Amino acid sequence: VQLQASGGGLVQAGGSLRLSCAASGRTFSWYTMGWFRQAPGKEREFVTAISWSGISTNYADSVKGRFTASRDNAKNTAHLQMNSLKPEDTAVYYCAVSTVVTNTVGLRRVSEYYYWGQGTQVTVSS
Repeated sequence: VQLQASGGGLVQAGGSLRLSCAASGRTFSWYTMGWFRQAPGKEREFVTAISWSGISTNYADSVKGRFTASRDNAKNTAHLQMNSLKPEDTAVYYCAVSTVVTNTVGLRRVSEYYYWGQGTQVTVSS
């Protein structure tokens, strides 16, 4: 699976961005999709996970209520709608596909994801 993340950019605090992740090479329908982010000098951290069905989601407390994950398996794409952005959301955002076929959204560790996109920069100015 090859993942291509896009949609990042520069936005003012309070603004919105919608990230996209396009998968190619094979279907990712039966895998959990995750979004992570990494700020300069910090470790990569979990943002959200969405089950293969798209019904279940899991969010980090820092983004809960502001970010919404979705996916379209027919198009092999996933999205992350980010609203009410804050300067502390500034990071490179990565999409990833779980290592195993699963419908769980409890995958919050980097090691639980095997395929990774190249990342897209999100910068939120104050």
